[in-house]
Amino acid sequence: MVSRGEMWKKIAAQSFIWLVLLLMYLPILTLIAFSFTSATNLGTWTGFSLELYGGLFHDEEIMAALGNTVIIALVSAVVSVVLGTMGAIGVFYMKRRSKKAMEFVTQIPVVNPEIVIAMSLVVMFVFLGNYVFRESLFSFWTLLVGHVVLSLPFVYLSVKPKLQQMDPSLYEAALDLGCTPRQALRKVIIPEIAPGVASGFLLAITLSLDDFIVTAFTRGAGLLSGANQIETLSTLVQAKIKKGPIPPEMRALTTIIFLFVLIIVISVTLYRSHKAKEAVRRQGL
Repeated sequence: MVSRGEMWKKIAAQSFIWLVLLLMYLPILTLIAFSFTSATNLGTWTGFSLELYGGLFHDEEIMAALGNTVIIALVSAVVSVVLGTMGAIGVFYMKRRSKKAMEFVTQIPVVNPEIVIAMSLVVMFVFLGNYVFRESLFSFWTLLVGHVVLSLPFVYLSVKPKLQQMDPSLYEAALDLGCTPRQALRKVIIPEIAPGVASGFLLAITLSLDDFIVTAFTRGAGLLSGANQIETLSTLVQAKIKKGPIPPEMRALTTIIFLFVLIIVISVTLYRSHKAKEAVRRQGL
């Protein structure tokens, strides 16, 4: 039988967990609720309405910022995944001393404050623009470099554990069976580390979507903003706060983003659970 002390410990532990979950999700649930009212002022309910969702897709400024954000996130995530995966594989097969040195170097950007990364990029781009190219470099490409620099170390850290879990003899076995190094990489290593690559890709997209400091420091004209400075969702919100209240349509947009992310997380979880059950079933056979 469970003693009274143990029962109270369980109740306290569960209460603490529910309290943490409440603090995490109550603001989001509140935001979702107020996305279904047309009130301009936050916290004011004027009745159920889908007006904000209708107005969202007619707001050219928000749609341009959303388009810029998605394009930058996807492109930077792809570049980061390619470079991060190649880097992780290269470091994994390095000699022990060189491997330790490279792993130490890759840890620095993760703990480095984002403002330091942004400032260092600005100094580099200004120097190259003034003394090498003789023109301003700030554009979509500098912004892309900034986002890749930001997310690349996290992709590396996502892929690295999968390489460590992999049987190191698989690569040599593939070579012994007649595969070229490129074929062994494509047919053996990449499938083994695919979950880490996928996690790194999603993490890179999240970091890019969230970013403000690097974006604000490294952006220039281009993409859907035309001749104006590139506006992403984070820089647009910051600009609107300076002038007045945040557009109420942003409540609808953030609700859509949250639901989209929730669907992805649930799908990935169900897929992994299905794969785990299949693996257990195969082992049982």
